[in-house]
Amino acid sequence: MEKVNISVGLKSHFLRLYQMAFADDNFDLLELKMLYKFAEERGISKDQLNEILLNPSQESFVPDSLEEKIEYLYDLALMIWADGIVTEDETNTLKKYCLKFQFLEENINDICEFLLKNAKVKVSLKELIDKMQD
Repeated sequence: MEKVNISVGLKSHFLRLYQMAFADDNFDLLELKMLYKFAEERGISKDQLNEILLNPSQESFVPDSLEEKIEYLYDLALMIWADGIVTEDETNTLKKYCLKFQFLEENINDICEFLLKNAKVKVSLKELIDKMQD
């Protein structure tokens, strides 16, 4: 696989996914597989992902566009459902990232509920965005 130049934003995203996998104190094999699947979908090799996780950058990145924010938050919701169990710690971590991504506090519970409901049934990102625009 050709080595892809990975942006700070994408590195931050994978570190957030990794943190989410540990949010419930139980790093499940299914969560690890999902992490590598997300990397593969973005053209990132296993070695590159390992490098990101083993040498985390101190830079924190918040996506600019609404679509990118939703994409990253939805990946987190999918990661939550990877082991089939949604814990309070995982939900709180998702809420924390919604706040960090500058969503209004009064909307965060609804946003998280919407993302988790769709992640449970593995709606595609395109379908999710279409639902939001209805």
